Amino acid sequence: MATKLVVRNVEEDIVLALKQLAASNGRSAEAEHREILKSVLRRPKRRSVDEVLASMPNIIP
Repeated sequence: MATKLVVRNVEEDIVLALKQLAASNGRSAEAEHREILKSVLRRPKRRSVDEVLASMPNIIP
């Protein structure tokens, strides 16, 4: 497991929003950051339009 992740040049309004979200969820800003990263990076990959169309059955007789 990585022990350090540094994010530089984050706008103040983003930092404030992170802190407010963390407080509303009863977590530290660092814990909230981890949760955000996990939720975004572990969500299922979205399929492209081509993949959706290719998966549709051919129903034309």
